Amino acid sequence: MFIRSRHACFSLLLLFVSSLWAAEPTRVEHDHAGILLEEVARGLGVPWGMAFVTPRKLLISQRSGQVRLLDLETLRITDIDGAPGVFAEGQGGLLDIAVGPDHGPEGWIYLTYSKPVDGSGATTLARARLQHSRLVDWQDLLVTDSVSDSRRHFGSRIAFDDRGHVYFGVGDRGDRDQAQHLGNHIGAIMRLRLDGGIPADNPFVDVAGARPEIWSYGHRNPQGLLFDRPSGRLWSNEHGPRGGDEINLVEKGLNYGWPVISYGKEYWAPIAVGEGTHRRGMEQPVLEYTPSIAPGSLLLYRGDAFPEWRGNLFAGALKLTHLNRVTLSADGKAIDEDRLFESLHERIRALAEDPQGWLYLSTDSGRILRLRPTE
Repeated sequence: MFIRSRHACFSLLLLFVSSLWAAEPTRVEHDHAGILLEEVARGLGVPWGMAFVTPRKLLISQRSGQVRLLDLETLRITDIDGAPGVFAEGQGGLLDIAVGPDHGPEGWIYLTYSKPVDGSGATTLARARLQHSRLVDWQDLLVTDSVSDSRRHFGSRIAFDDRGHVYFGVGDRGDRDQAQHLGNHIGAIMRLRLDGGIPADNPFVDVAGARPEIWSYGHRNPQGLLFDRPSGRLWSNEHGPRGGDEINLVEKGLNYGWPVISYGKEYWAPIAVGEGTHRRGMEQPVLEYTPSIAPGSLLLYRGDAFPEWRGNLFAGALKLTHLNRVTLSADGKAIDEDRLFESLHERIRALAEDPQGWLYLSTDSGRILRLRPTE
């Protein structure tokens, strides 16, 4: 009996020591002075979106359809139940996740996902409340008119302005010409009230045959979207074809050109897409990338941890595997670009900033990485 008890105590001690060891982030080597890079989670499939529900708890959406909660104090990961079935084929699945404005206990969590519709998927904006380890009161706010035979270009990121609106984007769904038609949601960025209602001042509310939720159109595949409260600007980035990825300032009712104008080439030949790079009545990007970096997200840094980065745009790069940093002028023009952590060779998918100004990156290899100052 004594021997058995001693073995039991020893086993419990090992379990306790193991749990302490598991709670330590793993340092990741890199080439940038003054920055500590740590791995705080792994094995998460494709972590598509991240959102802080408290300063130390991070919600993560996985493209395969799971929602997880990462406790940054203990590094414990909890499964969150209550998400619907998703069309997780090709580029579809559970996409972005975002905490609503002025979020309090059991406030609204917003998500985008490809909802199964007629054997395909329709990009959908939804919201739910987080209670303990479950999503409750699920509401589909807009099931977009975006079904196609393609398994690509679903979008979709979420942003909130300071006037009670939520924005999200949908890609061209592999049917590029539809991005110029207002009669569906393909290739558009939508603007809704937080409850899913249509704002009366949306640009196409009174246009016959147009979808009243549309805020802007002519987008190929928006992968990053943010509203910057200090400047009042709505930013997006999107994938081009071969070349021609774009960062755009998104404004009411404007046409961003796809596929009539583009800086990219066709995949099947070195031939320009559309009729060129410019056309009257169609907007120019703030910055275009040729060759493509394949941006996976967009964040405007406002933190204190890295003061030299304040006011810079950041995007994860999927194809060229780095963290892309863009310096902006006071009037919103791109004046410099830098590529960080190329040596990691990681497809960086999502970005998040915590209240301390530390940055979190998710990778398509299933990792969550954290950047903080070395001091």
